[in-house]
Parts: sequence; C-alpha cells; structure tokens
Amino acid sequence: MTDAASPAVIDTRAYLDVAQEVFDGIASVLATLDDASINRTPVPGTVNTVFALVTHVHGMACYWGGSVIAGERNPRDRAAEFRATGTVAEAAALLADLRTRLPGWVAIAASGEVRDPHAPGTSRTDAAEVSVAWILQHILHECAQHLGHMEICRDLIVRGAAEA
Repeated sequence: MTDAASPAVIDTRAYLDVAQEVFDGIASVLATLDDASINRTPVPGTVNTVFALVTHVHGMACYWGGSVIAGERNPRDRAAEFRATGTVAEAAALLADLRTRLPGWVAIAASGEVRDPHAPGTSRTDAAEVSVAWILQHILHECAQHLGHMEICRDLIVRGAAEA
C-alpha cells in the first residue's frame, strides 16, 4: 500500500461524475423492483439480495469515506449488511444519503487528509496504511462491482417472476 499521508492529485469533478453514473445505475435497478423483489435472491444462501447489496455499499462507503477520510463515527456491522432487509424506499434513501455525502468526503480526500485511519469497521488489516487515492478508488470499485451484482440479481429475479 502507499503512505497514508502522501498527497493525492484527484480530479474531483471526474470522480464524482463517474460515481453519479454508478449511483444512477443503482437507482435504475431499484426502479424495477418492488418491496418483495428487492429482498429476494435468485439463489438462496449464495447470492445477496439487492437490498443487502445497497446496504453493504452504503456501509462500505460510510466507513471508508465517512469514518476514515472524514473522521465521522459511522458504526458498522459488515456482516449484518448482507442480512439486511427493507423496502425500495429505504434502499433509495440509503442511495440518496451517499449522493449527498460523497462530495464532502471527496473534498476532504482531495486535500490529502485521512482523519481517522484507525477507524473500526473493516476486515482489512492494512486499512491504516492506505492512501486517500486508494480509498476513493476502493469506494468507486466496490460501488461499481456491486451495481453489477444488483443488475444480475434483478435480471434473474425479474426473469424468474416472468417465468412463474
């Protein structure tokens, strides 16, 4: 990993534009589901539900952006994120929260600052050593990766419902 104190050159506008595209993709998935299907998995016991994935993305971003970069105290139970259930409206509210908070975290990160590199809430053993650039890329990577999972889950659930 890189030195956590190393300065980062971040094109914040480009970063936020790409993040918004990913968030728009998540919103598109949510728009195709109802309160029952958002909690359904195409392969019980092996594939997360869309609601659990949205909860996880929110928890992950609040940990890395909020707790580590911004020094906020965002309690996190990573394992519980994958068991979470709720409504489409609740998932949309989590997404809206990310859209609102991410620009502030990115602004802090652009200064090269990591306010709490030892924040609890991750299974990574190297979390205190990563750079702000790594953290921002990790947030974007995880959001995009899980958007793909949400799209596949949605497609299989919608197809399954159409075949039933």
